[in-house]
Amino acid sequence: MPATDRGRRLRNALLTGKRRPRLFGSGSPSGLRGDGYEFAELRAYVAGDDPRRIDWAATARSGALQTRVVLEDVALTMAAIVDTSASMRVGRSTSLLDCALDVLRAWFEAVESEDRAMQITARGAVPDIRLRGRAAATAAFAFHASASEQFDLWNHLRIARAILPAGSALLLITDGYDFTEEETVPDGDAMLADLGRRYDMTCLVARDPWYEGLPLRGFVRFKDAQSGRLLDAYIGARQRRAYVEAVARREARLIERLEQARWRAAPLLEGAGPASLYAAFGVGHLVQS
Repeated sequence: MPATDRGRRLRNALLTGKRRPRLFGSGSPSGLRGDGYEFAELRAYVAGDDPRRIDWAATARSGALQTRVVLEDVALTMAAIVDTSASMRVGRSTSLLDCALDVLRAWFEAVESEDRAMQITARGAVPDIRLRGRAAATAAFAFHASASEQFDLWNHLRIARAILPAGSALLLITDGYDFTEEETVPDGDAMLADLGRRYDMTCLVARDPWYEGLPLRGFVRFKDAQSGRLLDAYIGARQRRAYVEAVARREARLIERLEQARWRAAPLLEGAGPASLYAAFGVGHLVQS
């Protein structure tokens, strides 16, 4: 299927998805109501709704005013955060960072000319992207411009919360090492839940390149990707087995934690970035190696 078709299906999944925050009243850059557009849902009337959208037949059946919600062309604000920390620069055949850039291109491919799009960096947000054709190039530039900065996941999320209008679709691509049980953000879970209420949140969790098994054996010296420290260790069958179990457990716990906060969460597989994104939204299939 051509990438443009997948982009349209991704955009439609965002517009109609269950995780899209319900916006009440009139006026929103991510969920405008209007006439002559695709019917989305029927719900109770809320002060500020266009009275022309009242469904009188449904009102008569229910005994309370019912409003027809329709989707207009101007419907989305799409944003992205990419983890540029050192641990994202590893991989077997390609780095997780390069895989994330491929996802970024696919994400912004869904942007249409009437939508808004931006990438969140440590310095704020990249200016709005108005044309889908420019989106991938602009996103790639922003990605490389921010790659040398110290990545702080929680700070990026705070910036997003301060900048993005309610109802925006925000994609986070990270290996999740800032989402550990030892993290020192006391209100971390509350922040995740708040973001889940405000926005349509998606997180692609970069899968450990050696998820299926460590290639190391015997006495080895290696560098910790996150801290840069040199470490000495013995890697035997028991250690390799423990490693596989630990990374699988960490990934599953992280995805569960995000889903409890009302996020859409799925693994990001090396070499299958766009496929991982589309599979998370149910608009494609992901073959796991």
